[in-house]
Amino acid sequence: MTAVTASRGSRRVRLRYATERRGFLATVLISPAVIVVAALVGVPLILAIYLSFTDATAGSLTGRWVGFQNFSHAIHDPIFRKALWHTFTFTAISQAVVIVCAGLIAHALVRNFRGRWFLRFLILLPWAAPIALTSIGFLWFYDPQASIFNWFLVHLGIVDAHRLPNWLGTPRAAMSSIITVQAWRTIPFATVIFIAGISSIPQEVDDAAAIDGATGLKKFWYVSLPLQLPIAIVAILFGIIFTATDMVVPYILTNGGPFNSTQVLTTYAFQTGINAGNIGEGAAIALFMLPILTLVVVGMLVFARRAEVT
Repeated sequence: MTAVTASRGSRRVRLRYATERRGFLATVLISPAVIVVAALVGVPLILAIYLSFTDATAGSLTGRWVGFQNFSHAIHDPIFRKALWHTFTFTAISQAVVIVCAGLIAHALVRNFRGRWFLRFLILLPWAAPIALTSIGFLWFYDPQASIFNWFLVHLGIVDAHRLPNWLGTPRAAMSSIITVQAWRTIPFATVIFIAGISSIPQEVDDAAAIDGATGLKKFWYVSLPLQLPIAIVAILFGIIFTATDMVVPYILTNGGPFNSTQVLTTYAFQTGINAGNIGEGAAIALFMLPILTLVVVGMLVFARRAEVT
C-alpha cells in the first residue's frame, strides 16, 4: 500500500512539474489559435490544392484527375499572364505609396499638439470602415458625370467641363484609380505600426544623437531609420499579403476591366472558378500566388532579422 501511494505521489509530482514548465503553458495558450487557423485556412487550402489537379466544375467538389493540365492552361493563357503582371504592379506601387505616406504621417502624429487624438481617429477611419462600402463610395467619386474629383478639377481650371476624365473607363486611369483606393485603405494600418515603432525608440537615443550633432535628415538616416527598419518591413509584409490576396477593390471598381487592364489573379480566379464554373482551373490560378508569397515572406523575415539593431 505504501509503494502504491508513493507511486501515485511520484506521478502527481511529475505531472505538476510538466504543467508548470513554460513550454507546456505556451502550447496550451497557442493551441486554440492553431486549431482555428488549421480549420479556417488549412482545410480550404488542401481542398484548393486537390481541386487544382482535377476538372471539377460548379456544383461539385470532385472531378477527374488531370494532373498539371490546369496550371499549363493558365500559363499559356494571355489573360492570366496579364493578371499576374497587374497583380505585381498593383501590389508594388500601392505599397510604395503606403510606406512613404505612412512614414510621413506617423512622424507628424507622434509630436505633441492639440487635436492629435482627433487626427489619429481620422487616420484610422479608412481601415475601420467596411471596404465594400468604401469601394462603392469610390464608384461615385470616379463616376464620369457625378465625380467630385472632376468637379474640383473643372473649378480649378485643370480640365475642360466638356471633356471630363473617365477614371474607370480607360486602362491607365483605371489601374491608377484602384491603386489609389488600395493605398488609401492600407495607409492607416501601416501608420499605426510606424507610430508604435517610433514610440518604442528610447528618448536617450534621440538625446545622444542631438549631442553628437545628428539632426534633421542626418538623424533620420543614421539613427531613426535603422531602428525603424524591422518594423517598416513588418508593415510592408502585411501590406503585400493584404494587397496581393485581396479582390474587393478591383472587383467592385472595375471587375478587371476595361479590356482586362485591371485584371488581377484574385479577380481572374473568381471569374474563372465561380462565374465561369471551372472550379479546378480557378483553384489553379489562385494557387499561383502561394509559392510567390511564401518566398516573399521568408525573404523579408530573414531581412528583418538581419536588420535588427542590437
